[in-house]
Amino acid sequence: MNKALGYSRVSKENRDGTGVSIAEQEAWLVKEASRRGLLLEIVSEGEGVSARKMMNRPALQSILRRLDKGEADALLVKKLDRLARNVADFLEILERSRKGKWALIIGDLDIDTSTPMGEAMATISATFAQLERAKISERTKEALAHKRAQGVILGRPVTLAPEVAQKIRTLRAQGVTLQEISNHLNELKVPTAHKGSEWRPSSIASVLKRVA
Repeated sequence: MNKALGYSRVSKENRDGTGVSIAEQEAWLVKEASRRGLLLEIVSEGEGVSARKMMNRPALQSILRRLDKGEADALLVKKLDRLARNVADFLEILERSRKGKWALIIGDLDIDTSTPMGEAMATISATFAQLERAKISERTKEALAHKRAQGVILGRPVTLAPEVAQKIRTLRAQGVTLQEISNHLNELKVPTAHKGSEWRPSSIASVLKRVA
């Protein structure tokens, strides 16, 4: 290999500074290219670019087209998630590298697809990364569903008319059940704090907690 195209990106999710900065990525790219004796050209996607779909990243698309044309011998990235965040996109890039006969070098996974072992490890790593993200998403959804079942109102703080809250408290003090209160308010078409939703026992309980 003689020339490598280095790719750097900071996504919208990492604009708070918790992720790897453009400067950090590019410093690594320069060091790694020097270690391998490669002539390096860095192409940055810039900051705040969505990572969800590869097609929405013009700099990466340009790099891939150049590699397909044989303008460089390798694509160099510091971390896998800078390149792809789902298995489908990563496998597409991997397949293009095979057809174009250019190498994919990923720093955090110590992968170099110019070798058979490196190519196999790249595919395995991408699959497990996708699995872990799916698990995290599933756990998050389960936690939110549990909170909703407990009557916790999620998302942006909302307001409820004071007279509605007082009516709920009065009915409850009279021994009216949560289900009966929600049925009564729905029959009267009293709006909830969330536009378009209906009253439920859990939402009644949530109001009672706030006004207690």
